[in-house]
Amino acid sequence: MGGRLRRAYRALRGRRRWLVPLLVALLLGQMAAAMVTTAVEQTPTIDEPVYVGTAAVYLHEHSLRYNPEHPPLGKLVVAAGVALAHPHFDASFTGDQSQVGRHLLYESGNDPWRLMLWARLPMIVLTLLFGLVVFAFARDLAGDVGALVALALYAFSPDVIAQGSLATLDVPAAGFLLTSARLVWRGRRRPRRCLPLAGAALGAALATKMSSLPAVPVLLGLAVVSVWSARRGGTTGRVSAEAAAGPIPAEAAAGPIPAGDPARTSPAGDGRAAGRLRVLGLGLLWAGVMAAVAVAVVWASYLAVDPHLRTVSSGPVPAVHGLRARMVDLLPFPASYREGMRIQFGLENYPWQGYLFGHLYTGHRWYYLPAALLVKTPLGMLALWAAGSVALVAVRRSRPAAPYVLLPAGVLLAAAMTGSRDFGTRYAIFLPMFLAVAAGCVLTARRRWTGPVTGALVLFVAVSSLLTYPYYLPYSNEAFGGPTKTHLRLHDSNVDWGQDLGRLADRLHERYPGERVWLVYKGSGVPSYYGIHAADPRTAPPGEVHGLLVVSDSAVAKARGELAQLIHSSRAVDEVGHSITIYRR
Repeated sequence: MGGRLRRAYRALRGRRRWLVPLLVALLLGQMAAAMVTTAVEQTPTIDEPVYVGTAAVYLHEHSLRYNPEHPPLGKLVVAAGVALAHPHFDASFTGDQSQVGRHLLYESGNDPWRLMLWARLPMIVLTLLFGLVVFAFARDLAGDVGALVALALYAFSPDVIAQGSLATLDVPAAGFLLTSARLVWRGRRRPRRCLPLAGAALGAALATKMSSLPAVPVLLGLAVVSVWSARRGGTTGRVSAEAAAGPIPAEAAAGPIPAGDPARTSPAGDGRAAGRLRVLGLGLLWAGVMAAVAVAVVWASYLAVDPHLRTVSSGPVPAVHGLRARMVDLLPFPASYREGMRIQFGLENYPWQGYLFGHLYTGHRWYYLPAALLVKTPLGMLALWAAGSVALVAVRRSRPAAPYVLLPAGVLLAAAMTGSRDFGTRYAIFLPMFLAVAAGCVLTARRRWTGPVTGALVLFVAVSSLLTYPYYLPYSNEAFGGPTKTHLRLHDSNVDWGQDLGRLADRLHERYPGERVWLVYKGSGVPSYYGIHAADPRTAPPGEVHGLLVVSDSAVAKARGELAQLIHSSRAVDEVGHSITIYRR
């Protein structure tokens, strides 16, 4: 029996060369199928028409006037899909950014289904490529099996699937940051090759979303650490064989001391101190190179849209004062970028409404994101995130990588928790990426139970994710009742982002033909385009509202006054996509 097991094990190892790539392809293949299905079936979410319309303006007018609060790179990626769709573009349109996308999709003779699918496809491809970054990063730390665990968590993450299938900016910004962190980690072996590339990835993140800025000092500091580690290995490039066996003296790492150098006659301690200073200086130099490359990428993204860098905005730009104003003025980026920062600060001052665990409030709750993540992350994934993070810090082999994985994620989460917009876990979409890498390291603990428990938890995550198909946006885990109950605890992009207007049209046609429809829809779609002919119940006397009352769940969460009375005096009879409720009056 033991001999047969050993032969089976050797045969399995012999097939490992093709088995690992096959499993990677299967995991990414199911993720691609889920994202493409989602992209095909969902109508435009609230933010997408702004980005798609802006991308069309980039292509046809080379103007930066729309959507300045976000840098252009992510929208240039969307523009690649828009260009392939060849939509008709109305150059005479002069509306603002909230209207430009709607005009392109619904008022210019284009097919919004086809155009939105083409706009989303580049983001789907980019999301799959980031899966390869997760796999490669985890493979560096935990080998093939740990990398497969990390990739499985990424590929089955409902949040990543939901956001990765949309023409929005959260996933690309997070993915570029993960790529930069992985390259900085690789800089411990090849700083000359990896750190400039890390700067390019960091620049791509900064050129996609300004929320990436808090990661800059973290990644630049880690670049210094990587150079220090490489020099202690005795080389500025690849780690030497001696370094693999252990660290060598700092004076040797600093390089040979030329003849006649005063340090030859100095005490040993002075030589070591001088060597450390040289290594530190080299690390700061490479961090500077990385920062310069990042800045160059940001400038290049703006120049790609408008070589003249005109800063004419389609809307007002709020004034910013004090420390924020000084910080914006010091940014080494184009004027349009700094203008966008001022708009972002203005948005932070707006009194937004939030909704958490059935409570509607105005303002911000610092614990909103952790609470929302607790609801919307699969339970097995939460367990593996925690266990992997502990293993990353506790296991000596993987401990050097802990700052590269956990520190950027922690700083980004802390920064996101200070934001005033409690709209969704998409603001923390970097966590399923970075912590998937950490989760892969759970196998480095080398306990007898680690493998079976990890496998069971990954299977639990996969089943939970597959059961929510194709409704990934309103996902919540089993402890909170699943996707049918998410609207009772969260709102906006966690549940209802306008994605189910097409499904609503099909439901009304199939089950309720000819009935009077009253609609309160939260989204950017145009109901009449999909064959929904409805009136707004808020504009009519309550006694005249009879028939079907259809309300987006985010509007239900915020309902007050007459709308709340209409809902309370009606009977829920149906739901669409776990984001729209149909009542009968």
